[in-house]
Parts: sequence; C-alpha cells; structure tokens
Amino acid sequence: MRVTIRVGVVGAGQFGGSFIPLFKAHPLVDEVVLCDQVREKRDAAAAKFGIARTSPSLDALLEEDVDAVAIITQPWLHGPQSLQALRAGKHVYAAVPMARSLEEVEALVRAVEETGLVYMTGETSYYYPCAIYCRNRFRAGDFGDVVYGEGEYYHDWDHGLYTVNQQRGGERWAEHGGAPPMYYPTHSTSMIVSVTGAHATHVSCSGFVDGADDGVYGEAANAYGNVFSNQTALFRMSDGSTARINEFRRIGHPGTVRMTLFGTRGSLEQNFAGSVWLTKDRKAVERLDETLAVGGVKNAGDEFVGVSRVHDIERLPREFAGLPNGHLGSHQFLVDDFVRACVSGTQPPNDVWQAARYLVPGLIADESARQAGVLLPIPDLGSGPDRAGWGLPR
Repeated sequence: MRVTIRVGVVGAGQFGGSFIPLFKAHPLVDEVVLCDQVREKRDAAAAKFGIARTSPSLDALLEEDVDAVAIITQPWLHGPQSLQALRAGKHVYAAVPMARSLEEVEALVRAVEETGLVYMTGETSYYYPCAIYCRNRFRAGDFGDVVYGEGEYYHDWDHGLYTVNQQRGGERWAEHGGAPPMYYPTHSTSMIVSVTGAHATHVSCSGFVDGADDGVYGEAANAYGNVFSNQTALFRMSDGSTARINEFRRIGHPGTVRMTLFGTRGSLEQNFAGSVWLTKDRKAVERLDETLAVGGVKNAGDEFVGVSRVHDIERLPREFAGLPNGHLGSHQFLVDDFVRACVSGTQPPNDVWQAARYLVPGLIADESARQAGVLLPIPDLGSGPDRAGWGLPR
C-alpha cells in the first residue's frame, strides 16, 4: 500500500482555491495536479499555488497517475463526475451536495461497495464546533434520549448567491440556480444525523411559493420546475425522535447554519444570538459562545487558525499551522480525514453511506412539498462499515 498519494483537484475557482494549499501541504500527499476546463483559470491557479502539473479536463485527469480526485465543480456535476472517477479507479472527495437525484446516489453507493474505494462528501457542518460539542455530549450520555432536533440553513439570494450562481452557470445560471432548497439540505441534516446516528425514515414538507421577479423560481424558470424558495420539512427519525429542517433562500436574516437538539436530560439551544447548554435539573445553564468561537489556537508552539476549543487540533498535520481554514474550522479536517482514509484504505467520516443519509431525506422532502405535504417514506441505503473506531472529536 502506498504511504503517500497524488491528488487531482478538479475546479480552480474560488472554493477550490481554499483546498489546494491544504492538499499541497499535507505530508501524505506527494503531488497535486490541477484540473480546469478554462485554460486561463487553470494557468492562473497553477501559478498562484505553485502547481507544476495541470490537466484540461476530468477525462484527461483520470488517465493520469493520480490516486484520488477532489471534485469541486458545479453542484449538478458532482454525482456524474464522482461516479466517473470511482469507475476509473480513483478515490473521490466531492463537494456537497453529492448528487441531484436518488438514482445518482444509489449509483455512487453501488460503486463504492463494488470497488472498495474511498468516497467522502465535503460536508463542512460535520466539523462545526456545535456539532462536535453535541457529539461529545451525546457520547457521554448527557443528552439522554434525543427527542427533537432542528437544523437550519438561511442564505438569502442578496447575500452573494446571484454572483456565485452566475459564475457557475454563465448566462443560463437560473436553470440550476433555481433548484429546490431541499436539494441542498446537508448543512442542516448532517449536524443532527452525525450526533445521534439516527436516519430519517419519513417526511412531510411544505414549500413557500416564491414571489420575486428575478426569474429564479417558477415552473418554467429552472430545470426542476421548482417554484419554492423556502422549504420546511418535518422528519421522523429511526430513533423515534423528530427533526425539523429549514432551507430558506428568501429571508430577512443575516444568514446562518445552526442546530438545536433537545434530549430527556439535557439540551443545546442555538440561535443567532448565541448557544446555551441546559439541563433538566436546572443545575446547568452554560453559555457556549467562547467555547464554540473560532480563532487562533496554539498546539506545541504552532498556531492553527479558524478553529475552536472543541476542535482536536493535535491530530492535524503541523504543516497546516497558519494555513487558511474556512467554514468554522472544517476545511483542514476535511482534507486530513480524506487523505488519511485514502492512505489507510478505510472509510472516512462523511463516507458515501452517511452522505446519502444527509441528502436523500431532502430529495424526498421536495417530492412531499410538490404533493402538498403528503407523508412519504425515505429509502435508506445502509450504514456501511462500523463507525465505532472513528473517535471524537472529529
């Protein structure tokens, strides 16, 4: 087995640029190959990050001697490109969402099961401080039995979504920009699923019919016939609890990704004003703002940026010290977990089975919303390998 790997990064845009330095710095990566169809973008990124080898397309990259590919492209391409890479014998890291249909998700699960390769979805919320804090509390039994959870992703179009979608889709950006909000539920669902280990079994969902005149939503406005800018789903979970997920793209709010989790013994409440841990016996009311805040944290003299007190920075490569670490400390852990999984031949957190449990509930929720909230069953594609050895925090 190789002790280092070569990684091809597909997508030289702004988001891809956040990960290229981390892959390049990782001590178990001996080369990064950069792939983008736009030559000017590819050459500029190669010069900026000191990348010696580039490739003009995914087809060409998969013919190269790389062991793994990181797919950081347009969301509607993630499923087909990930499947192509797995079938070509490459490990895959893919930005969220993993796919745009249940059929694509099923094909990815089958490919991983048949090849034994590593697939990891780049879900940042799994590594958010609040999710790590809750996993630690849950493992310690402090929640008791979880009875109800909330996950929310509020991101109004006026907060950068027009620019992002125009960069991704060009003149026809609204075709995919108007996708149902529940096609992108993973920032919200992953926090609850990763804490309790439960998966969604049934859903009823309602949608807010958009009234804006920007041409994003409407039966003929996008490739999905989607009229909803906001969707709210109520899920029945496999552990008997209930979860409510909000995915809003028109909202008078600064924007947030947050969770709240109520148990029979203790609870975490989180909103834009802050986070609090509470217990039933009223003996603990603990404000968590400082505990969950991200900033600089030192380990053995090295300072890691963008991390919180609950992040286990001792497990990160020392080469990551001082490097950028976006989305509340998640980027460095995403790269490290993926690389280590490829080298060790084990499945990482956010593997293909977990990725399916994050996304599929949203796909079925959209079907429920189109049917005026009818209760629908959610197919489960299994749990994959035993996760007992993952350890915490992650």
